[in-house]
Amino acid sequence: MYQEERLAAILQYLQDHQRISVQDVVEQFGVSRDTARRDIVKLEEQGEILRTRGGAILPTLSKKSYSYQERMQLDLTGKRRIAERAAELIKDGDFLMLDASTTVLLTMDYWKTTDHVIITSSLAAAAGFAGKAGIQVKLLGGDVHPEDQYAYGSRTIENLADYHVDKLLIGACGISPNGLVSPSEESGHLIREMMKRADQIIVLADHSKFGKSMLYRVAGLHQLDIIVTDQKPNAEMAEALAQNEVELLLAEETQE
Repeated sequence: MYQEERLAAILQYLQDHQRISVQDVVEQFGVSRDTARRDIVKLEEQGEILRTRGGAILPTLSKKSYSYQERMQLDLTGKRRIAERAAELIKDGDFLMLDASTTVLLTMDYWKTTDHVIITSSLAAAAGFAGKAGIQVKLLGGDVHPEDQYAYGSRTIENLADYHVDKLLIGACGISPNGLVSPSEESGHLIREMMKRADQIIVLADHSKFGKSMLYRVAGLHQLDIIVTDQKPNAEMAEALAQNEVELLLAEETQE
């Protein structure tokens, strides 16, 4: 077996078992300990693994972040199912707060309700809802993020303090058993502050967001009320949600 084939096989082993030792490489692939160590060093140099004493693990932190335009193109079918299901949770007269999530923005296509006040940090959401009858839009002030097109910073946080709403709709970069997580402390802190000003927290997240660990913990699971998603999470994640009494709504379910 060539080294590249062996490296791919080691990564697959790690996907299945989470950890591999030098001795595992020796036994699985019939190579010397020196060759096994070189393989592990090579994978670490490529950024694929983290070396540990006697072996290696896969990195547990998800560091990849996507721009607003990239997020709008990721699995739109799943996002639209989630958006449609989430729109059913909105009732006439609700006062709402929306973050800059692309999935939250897509809910706009499915709203059948009226008499709303919407507070948002998202330029796209503010523009999209501004011309709709029966909806009053309040755009939070602050600095504008150049890629993701939302307001942030100390002025945005100060502006938030003036409001209280019935429901908050937010997207998710990741949801781990430890809670809602974000790769950015900046955006994560804004979401945390939004959560303090809503009676009900509704998270819109496709199945790929479950089990992800990231740099910044935004909130514990016990602080979330509803998660709308397109597929059930794994057993560990489902148990964590149940223990924290988070309601899980599947977009694929037929509604009565």
